[in-house]
Amino acid sequence: MSADPIRAARPAQRSRSESGRGSAGPIAIVGAGIAGLRVAEQLRRAGYAGPLVVLGQEPRLPYSRPPLSKEFLRGTMRNDQLTVRQRSTTADVEWRLGRQVTHVDVDTHHLTCDDGTSMRWKGLVFAPGVRSRRLHHDFSTRRHTIRTLDDAMKLAPLLADGVRVVVIGAGFIGCEVAATANQKGCQVTVVDTLAVPLVRSLGTLVGREVRRRHEQRGVTFELECTVARFVDGELLQQVLLDNGKVLLADVIVEAVGSNANTEPLEGQGLDLSDGVLCDEFLHPLRDDSPLLDMVAVGDVARFPLPPYSEVPIRFEHWSMPSDVSSHAAESLLAGLEGKTPSARMSVVPTFWTDQFDIRIQSLGLPQLGLEDVRVLEGDIAGDVAVGFHRDQGLVGVVAIGMTRRLGEYRAALMKSLGVDLGAAAT
Repeated sequence: MSADPIRAARPAQRSRSESGRGSAGPIAIVGAGIAGLRVAEQLRRAGYAGPLVVLGQEPRLPYSRPPLSKEFLRGTMRNDQLTVRQRSTTADVEWRLGRQVTHVDVDTHHLTCDDGTSMRWKGLVFAPGVRSRRLHHDFSTRRHTIRTLDDAMKLAPLLADGVRVVVIGAGFIGCEVAATANQKGCQVTVVDTLAVPLVRSLGTLVGREVRRRHEQRGVTFELECTVARFVDGELLQQVLLDNGKVLLADVIVEAVGSNANTEPLEGQGLDLSDGVLCDEFLHPLRDDSPLLDMVAVGDVARFPLPPYSEVPIRFEHWSMPSDVSSHAAESLLAGLEGKTPSARMSVVPTFWTDQFDIRIQSLGLPQLGLEDVRVLEGDIAGDVAVGFHRDQGLVGVVAIGMTRRLGEYRAALMKSLGVDLGAAAT
């Protein structure tokens, strides 16, 4: 990553095509993360040669977020190694960084930013991502989240041998931070309201095994309780739990989920109750009708994904923006001509998490099959593949280890769902 990525980006130029709705361009991409970059690449690949303008709140070009809670915190990865390599096809994309889009008017095709600038757009990719949820509004600067590179840069130097770390939240980010802090010699306690870590995503069987492996390395869990309040001391902080326990902490990390950055679209009749509700072509819906000149992509988008589910789901998987970017680009370009894409989206949702020397990988949607979980191969205490079933059919696979077998399980999953293997290739 360059020392000054704003300077490294193409300087802002105002195009005559920004003069109003129905003009020749540009397509605006709200969000300068991996989702925005991947759609920009696919727009070029699909033949769109008009102007592309990407607006991002952070003063950085797109970077990889998964290492933030692992390699970066451990000190085995530098800032410059996080930057996502861009293809030559997007060399002419205009990056307007360090500014936040505060309002998008879907009727007049006009957007405004927090620095007072504004522009008109022909088509829009809405991909501003999410922000960390906080437990209390009166949060202290001594409590940390880990969503951005700035977050990780503040947290990393605090994790050292003997430091007492309390992690609030036993989801993926919380467990990854706990493992990393433990590896750096910290005394780690994880707090969660649920009885089992990761239970909503991976179920009880896998969640209990993750807990066992953490505890084997010295991580402590306080489960089925919540934080009553925080007390800041001159040196230490206290975490008061609703079960009466008091935890002393040098460092507190809140990993309690996220809030979608939907504020720029408020007040325009869209369903923003959990991200931006879209149809299966990623067009935002207003009164059940798609806005054809827009698509929403990345963590902020909620959409149905047949054959897994007709109920819209919001995904926070790092790989999902790349998986759907081609579909998003095709949907937007087709929508600008008043058409629908020629092909429906076919995606195998995937995600992974690294904790200690453990790699856990998921295919499909295990959360849809939590009532019928079976060990497919191996032993839960070692390398194992676990299947998640709905109506006797496989809807998800979680593997601890077993990396070489994932291709076979992916094929079995697709066969169970009746998906064409060629169409689902990613």
